[in-house]
Parts: sequence; structure tokens; C-alpha cells
Amino acid sequence: MKEVFPKSKSDRRLLTHVPDPTNRRKTVDRRGINLDSSYEFGIRYELEIPVYIYTKEEMIEAQSIDLSVTGILIKIKKDTNYSISEGDNVKLKFYIPEGYMKEGYDHKVKINSNIVRSFEDEEYIYFGCVFEKNLHNYFTKRRWISEISIASIFLGLVSFSIIGMRINSVIYFRYDPLIYGYSILTAVYLLSRYLFGAFYKSVPIDENYTPGVSVIIPCFNEEEWIQKTIIGCLNQDYPIDKLEVIVVDDCSNDNSVQKINEIIERLKVECSDYDVESRIKFILQPDNRGKREALVAGVNVAKHELVTFVDSDSFLEPRAIKNLVQPFRDPKVGGVTGRTDVENAWTNYITKMQAVRYYVAFRMIKAAESIFDCVTCLSGPISCYRKDLVDKYKYDWLSQTFLGQPATFGDDRSMTNFILKHHRTVYQDSAICTTIVPSDFKVFLKQQMRWKRSWLRESIRAGGFMWKKEPFHAISFYAGIIVPVLAPLIVIYNMMYVPIVYKTFPIVFISGILLMSFLMSFVYLLFRKSKIWIYGLWFCLFYECILIWQMPIACLTFWKSTWGTRKTKEDIEHEKKQKKRKQDKIRRKNMKEEYAHSK
Repeated sequence: MKEVFPKSKSDRRLLTHVPDPTNRRKTVDRRGINLDSSYEFGIRYELEIPVYIYTKEEMIEAQSIDLSVTGILIKIKKDTNYSISEGDNVKLKFYIPEGYMKEGYDHKVKINSNIVRSFEDEEYIYFGCVFEKNLHNYFTKRRWISEISIASIFLGLVSFSIIGMRINSVIYFRYDPLIYGYSILTAVYLLSRYLFGAFYKSVPIDENYTPGVSVIIPCFNEEEWIQKTIIGCLNQDYPIDKLEVIVVDDCSNDNSVQKINEIIERLKVECSDYDVESRIKFILQPDNRGKREALVAGVNVAKHELVTFVDSDSFLEPRAIKNLVQPFRDPKVGGVTGRTDVENAWTNYITKMQAVRYYVAFRMIKAAESIFDCVTCLSGPISCYRKDLVDKYKYDWLSQTFLGQPATFGDDRSMTNFILKHHRTVYQDSAICTTIVPSDFKVFLKQQMRWKRSWLRESIRAGGFMWKKEPFHAISFYAGIIVPVLAPLIVIYNMMYVPIVYKTFPIVFISGILLMSFLMSFVYLLFRKSKIWIYGLWFCLFYECILIWQMPIACLTFWKSTWGTRKTKEDIEHEKKQKKRKQDKIRRKNMKEEYAHSK
């Protein structure tokens, strides 16, 4: 399936945001955009859409080439009748389709613009137009204010409705303590997450605080995305002498190694002024040893005090590292994670649901945990640790077992537990990366099953020391285990037992699910101003109908070590066993048929 995501126009230079040691590079482009401070405004997106140009005398049809927050490049056929030229003020009308710019920009636009440059080729004449008001301010005034207002009003109504229903649960608690107690616990847990998340603030940047950072990228069969990942990690607004990138390939069986070598050589040739030769290292594992081994191989050669783990299909924004390290000004902080958004959100309904889920999970749930300096999962796409702590725990991490079985996934949760036991772990919302999420239904289900198994394993581990942490957070943590584990039983009771035994439709239970779904959706609309918000509702219904039933399966198969979404050695071994079982089944069937015919 072809992934759908905004495609930015390639810059002539690969490392546009790295501080220039020669001071030759201009920091302001011809549009007047400061490339160092206005990253989002400087991005030009590839976009071919009809554009209508209005002057006092005429309307001209044109075609866009690329679009940014501040302007647009358009082309008109030379044989077209037109009377515009450089320096004119015109009104442009166009529609930005979904998936071509960041979320929230997919709307109709009718905006005054100035033609600031023109050029031509054999067939077309091109006009570069600068908007009188950038699209961010345009949508804030025209559309986003109304969306924020609507989301705020409905969030208030939904919250009060949930509280009202839970007051009712308190009143009837004595009649069914288990069921009403569960509903009260669920509501208090979720509402408290949203409440604390609303009060969260990122640690501000201190431009003088730039500790040394080694970025480690473990790679296994990521030929499609690895080059973009490497460029994103190196193209950081961070001192050259304090940032290195280490790529570790875990014996990929596709073209990943070739792609890695290609981009490293290209960077060395085109960006020689940025000391790429000494700032990027490539390690090739002799055989497939797993993600943890790859990460530790990178840590072993890292030279800086902080190590940042970045997944091979994740892409950092240019100031991600500078933002990510700021919480380490507190010496008690052992690990930090940033925010991960979905890169391919517009691909299909599966990725749209995940876009809402990811944002709320980071911006609200992890933000709430960060209030107590106790984030329970420093996520794989972007997380940073003190190197001395990783060195301290790496051997236990590599040899980790659970009930006699090797732990081969859930690496981020596992390392977080090692750090969290004696140190603080926090969330930094301003450190942003995007990642590619599964767009295939089967792959998505396998990923979710793997995550549930690792969540179960690491939650049991964390439960052994979490009671020593801040009391309110400790209570919330244990509630966060009870709620999803008991959820399948609660659904069976309300959706099957109650209708059959009491002949009553579970309207209250269904209303509660819908209210919680709208809570997630309206939070997303409030912060992101995106049309995808409605998929928060679909995700919650999808969770109740399908994903919730993975929990009992995960509890019964926690020992499985296969990823399901990639060909690790465990997966290959599992496939061999499955193939052998099928062959044995076919052989037994053939033997039975032969025996029947012989009689």
C-alpha cells in the first residue's frame, strides 16, 4: 500500500539546519523566512492543484508547483491570455487537499498575495507569490478559532456528563460494588490523565545548554525510510562538535546496507564543511542479534554523555535534539522522551485512528506522567538517556528474561524500567519526531499484540517498585493496570450477561464508552485542528470490539518472542515451525486418503 504523507520539496542542501561553521550560508531565504527560527514556515510542499488568480479585470486559471505557509509557486501556459506581472497584487483561490500539508491546513483558501518573482521556460511562465498573511494566521482567524471553541465547549459538556454518570455509579455502588467500582476507577483514572496533561508544560530551551549527544539508529530491513531517518538525525540545529550519529544495521536481508552507505557517502561529499566524516559511524552486525544488541553496539562506541535512540522509520524535526536534552539540566533526570506524531496519517482509516491515539497518548497520558517525573515508557521513536546509566544496565537489559523466556521486544519499556527504578523519567512535548505506522490491518494487529505482551511484562516489573514513587501517581499506575486487564470481563458482563439475564439494554455502559471516545476526539480537535479528530471515536469503538480481546490472549501467550511485523530470527524460526506443522498435517491427510482408497 502506498503511504500518504506531506512531501516537502527537496532542498539544494542536505543539512540546511546545521550551524554553518564557515558562516557562508544565508539564514534568510528569498521569501524573508529565517531558516533557523521558522522551520515550519520554510517548508515547501510539493502540490499540484488548480489555482484561480483574481485581478480587477479578469480571472486566470493556473497550476501550483509547490506551497508553503508563506507563499506559493504557480505556473501558467504561455498561450493563456493574462495581464499579470511581477509586483502585482492579486487574490488567489485554491483548495489544499488532505495529506499534502500538515494537519489543519486542508481547507479552502482565498487570500491576497503579492507576485514577487517570475521566470519562464519554453511552455510555461512561473510566478512566485507571497501571501499578505501567512496561512497559519489566515486559518487561525478564519477557521481554527471556531474549531477550538467548538472543541472546548464539547469537552466541557462531555466531562460534566462523565462526572454526572460516575456520581450515579457512587449512588448505586452498594448494589454492585465490582461493576460500579470499576466504572468509577476508569473515569477517575482517565479524567485525571487529561486534567494533569492539560497543566503540562515543556522545559524551555536554554540556548547555552548543549551537552554532547550520540544518536543511535538500529536498522533492520528499512531500505525505504533509513536515508530520510539518517538525514533527519544529522540535520539538527545543534553544535557540530556535540552531535554524532551512529547507524547499526542488524544484518538486514534487503537493500538497507546499500542505502545507508549511499547516503553516508553523499553526505561526506556534499556536506564536507560539516565534519560529516567524524560525526557519522556505521556498524554492521555479523548476524541478526536483535534490536537491543544493535543499540548496545552503538552505545559501546558512543563518545558523548547522552545517548538518543531513534527508530529507523522515524524522522526528527530540526530542533528535536535541542529540545530533547533540556530536562537533563535536572541531575535527577535519567531519561527523556519526545512526542511522536504519525507521518503517514492520511493513508487510510487505520493510520488515521493511530494518529489520534498517538497524539493523545503522548500529549495527555505521557504529559500527565511527566508531571510526577515518572513516564513509564520512553518511546522507541525518540528517547534519550544518560550514557552512564545505559552502560550500568546494558548487560541486565541484554540478558533479560521473564518467567524463563528471553525478552526480545518491548526494549523501550524495559530500559525505562531500569532507569525509572532509581531516577526520574520525563516527557518533552517540544521534541518532535514523526514515524511510519502500520497501514495494513494484519500488521497493525500483530504490532498491538506485541505491545500488549511487553506492556504486561514490564507493568509487572514496574509494579514491584512503583509503590515507592509519589503516592497519587503510584495509585494511578496500578489503576492503569487493573482497567485494561479487567476490561474484557466488564464488556462481557455489560454486553452479554446483563441483556440476557436482566433483559436490559446496556445503554449506560454504551453511553460511557461513547463519552470517553468523544473526550479523546475533542482533545485532538482542540490541539490539532484536524479533520482526523472523528477517528478518535472510531478508534475507541475499534478498541472495544477488537483490540480489547487481545489482552486475554496476551496474558496467555506472554512468553512468545516473535515480532510478527518483521523477519527477526525468532519470526523466521516460528515460520519454519508453522510450515513444518502444515506439511505434517498435509502428509497425515494424504496418508488417510491413501488408506481409505486401499480399503
